Amino acid sequence: MKHPVQKFQKFSVALSVFLFLALSHQAKAAGASLYFSPAEGSFFIGSTFDVSVFVNTGRNDVNAVQVDLKFDSSKLQVASPTAGKSIISIWIAQPTYSNTEGTISFKGGIPTPGINTSAGLVSTVTFRAIAPGTTTVSFLDTCQVLLNDGKGTNVLTSKARGVYTILIPPPEGPKVYSPTHPDQNKWYKNNNPTFSWEKEEGVTEFSYSFDQDPSGVPDNNPEGNFTSVSYSNVGDGIWYFHVKAEKDQVWGGTSHFLVQIDSSPPAAFTPIAEPGVKTSERQPLIFFVTTDALSGIDHYEIKYIDVTREKEERATGFYIEVSSPYRLPRLDIGRYLIIVRAFDVAGNFREGTVKIQIFPEGIFFTEKGIHYKDIIIPWILVFLVLLILLLLIMVLITLFWRKRKKLTERKKRELEEIEEKLRSYRQNISDKDM
Repeated sequence: MKHPVQKFQKFSVALSVFLFLALSHQAKAAGASLYFSPAEGSFFIGSTFDVSVFVNTGRNDVNAVQVDLKFDSSKLQVASPTAGKSIISIWIAQPTYSNTEGTISFKGGIPTPGINTSAGLVSTVTFRAIAPGTTTVSFLDTCQVLLNDGKGTNVLTSKARGVYTILIPPPEGPKVYSPTHPDQNKWYKNNNPTFSWEKEEGVTEFSYSFDQDPSGVPDNNPEGNFTSVSYSNVGDGIWYFHVKAEKDQVWGGTSHFLVQIDSSPPAAFTPIAEPGVKTSERQPLIFFVTTDALSGIDHYEIKYIDVTREKEERATGFYIEVSSPYRLPRLDIGRYLIIVRAFDVAGNFREGTVKIQIFPEGIFFTEKGIHYKDIIIPWILVFLVLLILLLLIMVLITLFWRKRKKLTERKKRELEEIEEKLRSYRQNISDKDM
């Protein structure tokens, strides 16, 4: 008979082997991940920098990768979508990108048996920095890392993002400032910028230019020795003022000053009232959303005006800042004009309006149908019911007419039979008398 200690030792060994195999299997089945290198960094406007996309297969053998990236096209532009080496040997689809939408996409494969790695270089993207601020590059949910299992199982479980800071380069020439657009990181709706710069001792001439090239350099044609210039009716977008000084007949370095102009309001929009523009709900919900092509939406404001005929038109007062959806305060029965203002970052705004009517509780009619409390009977259903009722009435009338016709004919026959019997009876009496 074996000693209990020996049994326990064997059991412990067996348990250890089982746990080791289980953990090994679990480690093998770990999910894949996508990440950037570098994951962060600081770069000057006008410069280019590389961001590499890596895949960690999670100890799995994978044979296909789909990468879809999103970036802020107002701060970054793609200079080259792919560069350098890659674990991808077969491009399923040629890399594509859009500097308007801020997207990059590429799909690739690796022949069997695939690849098992913790740092597989998928591709390197070259970005150009075009505007100051902090920006991110992220993986979209459509990204995939597929197993080499004959089924194309997606094992991607995590996606990191890259965070990059775009800086304004230090001046190499005269010190420049703008009294109208002092903050280079801010959007302005003023499209008439003025620039001023300092004049060092010995400087005889300046040359300057104003364009949308972050690395622009003025020509060597002197513009004079004054230290200020203004521009009017400048188009929307990101602009750069460049200036350099001539001293001892030698042109010095160029300084750059950035201005961001957005003089256009957000896109037109119409608020939506729920459950409808005609309702017995005293606190309807107002939904609203719009976009702004340049500086982006900053916030929304709302107010309502009582426009009931019997009442003097009056507003609630000041606009209040809100977010969508917004539930109105309890309203009295009547008509109201709802005004929503959408402000962009530069301070422009666009108004969207919707008129609503509050009814007393009970049955009332709207363009949607017949309302009763929270129940809405659509007009199409109302018309369908009326049509069915009309058909039923017509059928009943037809049946009644047919039945009456048959009844009339039967009575006529019965009357004729009675008359015939009377004639026969009279004839018989007459014959007997004779």
